[in-house]
Amino acid sequence: MSTINGSKINHLLQAQPKGTVLLASWLLKKGYSFDLQRRYRQSEWLRSIGSGAMVRAGDEVNLEGAIYTLQTQMGLSVHFGAKTALAMQGRAHYLEMAQQKATLFGNKEEKLPTWFNQHQWGVEINYISSKFLSTTVGFTSFDVKEFTIKISSPARALLECLYLSPRKQDLVECYKLMESMNNLRPNLVQQLLENCNSIKVKRLFLYMAEKAGHSWFEYLDLEMIDLGKGKRSIVPQGVYVSKYQITVPKTLETNGQSSL
Repeated sequence: MSTINGSKINHLLQAQPKGTVLLASWLLKKGYSFDLQRRYRQSEWLRSIGSGAMVRAGDEVNLEGAIYTLQTQMGLSVHFGAKTALAMQGRAHYLEMAQQKATLFGNKEEKLPTWFNQHQWGVEINYISSKFLSTTVGFTSFDVKEFTIKISSPARALLECLYLSPRKQDLVECYKLMESMNNLRPNLVQQLLENCNSIKVKRLFLYMAEKAGHSWFEYLDLEMIDLGKGKRSIVPQGVYVSKYQITVPKTLETNGQSSL
């Protein structure tokens, strides 16, 4: 390989953090032609892990490194959410990642690339595509060795848990998580709820927040939050909560503090 090309690959490897995926389309935009990329693979600088995706030779890339690439090179909103994001921030009593499971959320219009779907990341991935929340609100930075990704903040992650309930997420468990969230920022919660388009999620969140007795609840402007009209039966044969017009499991209504 020529000195120029060798210098170019060295610059790339120095600029790109270890443990991440390099996309052929992104490299092309950076001035690395497909022919040059092929020569890098032949010279064992890079190794293919799927169609249009490469990693440094000898580099082990996990799911976090793939998410970094989806966010930074493809501009996708795909992120760790729900219980996975809470566990990563020490907000859950277990670690989903340790159980070889990970919940990802992304925008309804976004599709995961083939290389991502076909590669074995070592964890069972539950990918949820939805528009129930804005893709610009409620994220926090999470450091992973040499790089940083965005994941759901505790407030957003709990909203995502409620979105999955009751079919894929136990509501009593959601309430237990809510009980631990005594330091949420009211302005962020307000913004998330105003931008949320799921009536079920908003009613459940407010019901649980008030039931848990959090001080930040008092600072919310409920008149600015669209809670829709009519009753919502979250579960069959549950207990009706008149204030929020929802039917919840009896075990939830009798859990914790007094009923609303």
